[in-house]
Amino acid sequence: MQKTKVSAGIVVYNGGQEAEQAALSLARHTKAAELSITLVDNASPDGSGRMLAEKQWDENIRVVCLPENIGFGSGHNTVLPGLDSKYHFVVNPDITVDDDVVSQMCEWMDAHPDVVMATPRLLYPDGREQYTAKRTPSFMALLSRQIPLPFLKKIERHYLMLDEDLTKEQEIGFCTGCFFVIRTEVFCKMGGFDESYFVYVEDADITREAQKYGRVMYVPDMHVYHAWHRDANKKWKNFWMQIRSMFHYWHKWGFRFI
Repeated sequence: MQKTKVSAGIVVYNGGQEAEQAALSLARHTKAAELSITLVDNASPDGSGRMLAEKQWDENIRVVCLPENIGFGSGHNTVLPGLDSKYHFVVNPDITVDDDVVSQMCEWMDAHPDVVMATPRLLYPDGREQYTAKRTPSFMALLSRQIPLPFLKKIERHYLMLDEDLTKEQEIGFCTGCFFVIRTEVFCKMGGFDESYFVYVEDADITREAQKYGRVMYVPDMHVYHAWHRDANKKWKNFWMQIRSMFHYWHKWGFRFI
């Protein structure tokens, strides 16, 4: 039986060894689908692009080194012209897997033709839950994720859909860009990510675009591991970039306070 053609993109900015681990993990565990992986280096200052380009890869993995850092979404969009797959996966370089989640998600998408985009459970490497199913972002939801104040906890729980049974499949308003699958035809029709975002919130934006074509789902029966460095929480520069992206998102889709 012919295998489903699947593609995956991993955008790299420093930390090439981690990206290498992500690509090899996906390639090693994907058995029931025909997977091709593209590592896109965004002109990493630490030389990750050169290191990745000099490695001896299997024919299903290729490396593209960009001359400058064009951002997360734009980096992922560089694969658009060459896509020849039924499903496309957007993957962070800090993702690893321990089973054939790629093929499983493709089979699940085959069984749910009204769904255009989906994400599995994301776990920390030690198995703890990351709670990445989210509702459409609002100002107070963003605040609740950055400032640990007791009166914001209820808002954060609602935003993270912790008032729902997350052991069951759920329609979501924000599909994390750490790891998701999208129908390649839809991804190409949308033109990929909105390149007016440099980094942060482009995943919330592409979720809204995808919802024009069908449902976006959280599928908890499958999982991947995500190291989740959370730079926006560690550096004020990154937090400010996230704030700017959020206001750009609200300008495009409408402001929501809560």
